[in-house]
Amino acid sequence: MQPKIIICGLGRTGSKIYSLLKQQGAEVVAISRNSLNAPASEQIIVGDPRDNVTLIKAGIRQAKTLVLVHDDDALNLAILTQARVLNPQIRIINRLLNHTLGDRLDLTLPDHFTMSVAALASPLFTFAALGNKAIGQLQLFNRTWPINEEIIDRDHPWLGRKLEDLWVDPNRMLIYYLPIQGEIDLVSAISQEKPLSVGDRLIVGTRPQVLTKRRSWQKKLSKAILNLPRYQQYARPVTLVSLALLAVICAATLIYVSVNLHTSFADALYFSVGMITGAGGKEEVAENGADYLKFFTAIMMIVGAGVIGICYALINDFVLGSRFRQTIDAAKIPRHNHHIVCGLGGMGIQVARQLHDQGHEVVIIESDPNNRYIRTARAQGIPVIIEDASIPSSLKAVNVPKALSLIAVTSHDTANLEISLTAKALAPYLKTVVRSGDPQFAQSMQEVFEFDHVLSPVELATYSFAAAALGGRILGNGMTQDLLWVALGTMITPKHPFFHQTVQDAAMKSDFVPLYLERQRYTLHGWQLLETRLQPQDVLYLTMPASGLDQLWRSSSADDDLVDRLEGSLKN
Repeated sequence: MQPKIIICGLGRTGSKIYSLLKQQGAEVVAISRNSLNAPASEQIIVGDPRDNVTLIKAGIRQAKTLVLVHDDDALNLAILTQARVLNPQIRIINRLLNHTLGDRLDLTLPDHFTMSVAALASPLFTFAALGNKAIGQLQLFNRTWPINEEIIDRDHPWLGRKLEDLWVDPNRMLIYYLPIQGEIDLVSAISQEKPLSVGDRLIVGTRPQVLTKRRSWQKKLSKAILNLPRYQQYARPVTLVSLALLAVICAATLIYVSVNLHTSFADALYFSVGMITGAGGKEEVAENGADYLKFFTAIMMIVGAGVIGICYALINDFVLGSRFRQTIDAAKIPRHNHHIVCGLGGMGIQVARQLHDQGHEVVIIESDPNNRYIRTARAQGIPVIIEDASIPSSLKAVNVPKALSLIAVTSHDTANLEISLTAKALAPYLKTVVRSGDPQFAQSMQEVFEFDHVLSPVELATYSFAAAALGGRILGNGMTQDLLWVALGTMITPKHPFFHQTVQDAAMKSDFVPLYLERQRYTLHGWQLLETRLQPQDVLYLTMPASGLDQLWRSSSADDDLVDRLEGSLKN
């Protein structure tokens, strides 16, 4: 039996993690604050997880891993501190919305690993927007690789190809192999030069393509000129008041010139501007005139003071407020072949950043002008439009008919549905990726409304939580049918079960797929990797079924004590 895992929180995320771990044969105990979520039993403890009695009843002192999945950061932190008092060596998987705090905790506390639903699920939203139907993700070489399941049929280009031909491609990582007949691990199939047959399934990671950005000044200028109509909603008040001010100055100048022919146009203009702005100058233009001219000057002083005051106020608001920033963003709105992200929460900023980093043009629509991620997005050069994305005019303003995709990732399912339907009405062939908090609603929404993808972040992220609970630093994971596989990095020590074995022998014996090996400052791939004998301080990156991770917890010694501790590395 695998080491005991305690899950705190049996909400939608916790229940799914609990079920997945039970499927993988793990010894799991859950703590629920509410008896309505689940009846009390030996595996489900009902009580306050911050209470010592509840934690001890759940077996906190003997447990190896504690998974905190409440959506309340304060509650998770309170449980964390109490659990570490009772069991200082326990490994903690902590779901936190505050990423900065999570990073600090990871650096401060040993065996503490912060995980975020938004960070885990956002790559799959990105892959869907780019046209990939990914079943998982993999962090390799500073890139997030999409994981796809290739089902070999009679028309598949890989039919009849040997697995060894696919193995040596550096832009492709073979994750797992499921033959239609019999059972054989991937490394054994490669060594036996086995060809792919109809019905075989192959899980493959593909290196993401990064577009080269060419931002010439001509392109920026043309985009700014073409977006001139977009400026009017932000600059119209300033423009109108400025025109009114110029009209008042011109009218006063012409009157002074026409009444007194001895006054030059320059003197009249100088006096008019000084009179209206309050700076003064050339007062003799009015002082030497008739009484009615002095009355006119007094009236113009009052009118001018009002106009100039309003003008100064609007210009100040435009420059120092948000309108100037919005005008600049309007100049950056892509004209075509771009992606539109609706909703700038934790998910939205992750998706926008990933698309932008891969060289794609992105624009964000957010309704809250005080959103905390606006400054982050703009600092990366991503335009943010403060509008309601469910209104057709807002979508037209970001050129939705010529966009490649629309990703609706607000925190409200109904808002995402409304935004997506509005976009489909304006652009029927637009690729739409919709966020839904309820996995069942996501499936029915996709079938009824025929969106391209309706994804549930909770559904996508639970596999990563389950994989992390089973041990190690997780680089990626995926789910195909009932098989949960994980990608992780493990450091080889003298007590490691793979120590002094060749990678090929260890892989065939333990049913894992080696990805690459880090040794000192270089990496090993392909055939050279398989022939390498594992030494201390090597970091082996591999994928394997989650049900087999318990092998990494055991020593290779005869007494089989659990003295080896999995050490991961995220060096990419």
